[in-house]
Amino acid sequence: MPTRRDFLATFAAAPLLGATRPPNIVYILADDLGWGDLRRYNSNSAVPTPNADHLAGEGMLFTDMHSPSSVCTPTRYGILTGRYSWRSRLKSGVLNGWSPNLIEPGRMTVASMLRAQGYYTAGVGKWHLGLGNREKTDYDQPLKPGPCEHGFDYYFGIPASLDMDPYLYFENDRVVERPTSRTEGSHLGDPRGPFWRPGPQAPSFKFDQVLPTLADKAVDIVRQRAAKRTQPFFLYFPLTGPHTPWMPIAPFRGKSKAGEYGDFVAQVDGVLGRVMQALEETGQARDTLLIFTSDNGAYWGARDKATYPHLANGNWRGMKADIWEAGHRIPFLVRWPKHVPAGIVCAEPGCLTDLMATAAAASGARLPRDAAEDSFNLLPAMEGRRLKKPIREAIVHHSAMGHFSIRQGEWKLCLELGSGGFTEPRKETPAADGPRGQLYNLREDPGELVNVYKHFPQVVERLTALLEKYKSEGRSRPA
Repeated sequence: MPTRRDFLATFAAAPLLGATRPPNIVYILADDLGWGDLRRYNSNSAVPTPNADHLAGEGMLFTDMHSPSSVCTPTRYGILTGRYSWRSRLKSGVLNGWSPNLIEPGRMTVASMLRAQGYYTAGVGKWHLGLGNREKTDYDQPLKPGPCEHGFDYYFGIPASLDMDPYLYFENDRVVERPTSRTEGSHLGDPRGPFWRPGPQAPSFKFDQVLPTLADKAVDIVRQRAAKRTQPFFLYFPLTGPHTPWMPIAPFRGKSKAGEYGDFVAQVDGVLGRVMQALEETGQARDTLLIFTSDNGAYWGARDKATYPHLANGNWRGMKADIWEAGHRIPFLVRWPKHVPAGIVCAEPGCLTDLMATAAAASGARLPRDAAEDSFNLLPAMEGRRLKKPIREAIVHHSAMGHFSIRQGEWKLCLELGSGGFTEPRKETPAADGPRGQLYNLREDPGELVNVYKHFPQVVERLTALLEKYKSEGRSRPA
């Protein structure tokens, strides 16, 4: 493994940031991929992930990265705006496939910021941030506002999760094929088998072909941009897997020891590999900041753990949707040759809202005060610099039910009792003489097993006040 001295020598000889064309930025966002699914995070993973392993070896692996929410829509809002979603109209839960657009008109996004810097901006995949300006969008009309109103030159994808109707593809502001058919949904006799809800469907829409179709589109964009190297590009690639329905295609069936879910994770790793291969074959890998991560933790509960020898969320407590660590602690791999040291593990805490400030630093953009209110520049950590203090003062976590927690250093305060998500108990009423919330020391108790809320009232008071400050000031990034 390279030493820090080896890397700094290489970095010193490399062109300074801003001396050459800014990097391409490719952001691959898996859907419900757990911290423990990748073998670089969990050596006992029952899923082969050779491409993610290779990426980690060529770049940096973050062990303390978090999604801003433990469910998908609010995380996507946070990624693209650099702002916690609980500041928007969405206070809990997620949107559906018919919801109106969530991102406020005129709000800067990563795409609009980079386009202003001269980037070509493209998105491929699951949008799940609402289309149009009213519930039950008329799909015969242009889907405005949508991705193209928020900075994307091009977008191809599906409206929401792959288990939410309407089941169709849209391109820019138009549907590719109208949803004139209907599906009655599917459980296939097994509540843990392929699942999707009933609803309208485009006649040619095939669930198991969605991820391959999106991969084809993303690879095509990478290859097309190779002919226009003078212009950097931003590719936002939010995948539809391994979120339900778990429907791995033939080459990946039986690849894991974690059932259809594990096989679908292997397919997601295969999609990552296709993008990496396209970057290499077109000679663009060395000029690309590539990030691979997940929107929240895995949907992997007690039944799954009892059935398969696999810990999709590692040993973290809970699962997707929960306020506990498994809900929002996620894998995060980054590669940028000559800037990010290879084969390094980074313990710097971060949040996916930090994409905006990081992309701004990489592209030379300056963030205005009224944008990216919860975004911090992670480039110093990515470049292996010796940091005098943490980049972030704290991170705010949010559960599916709208429960808050705040993390600062070793301390994590949850303002309510229960998971706030899928794991029981979801919500608890405080006993008359019991704790009113949860406080954990993650250095001593990473499994969040011992609630010390009543033992450290000064920590509870300090973190509560900090969270209230972030709420009242409308930002956590210093102005």
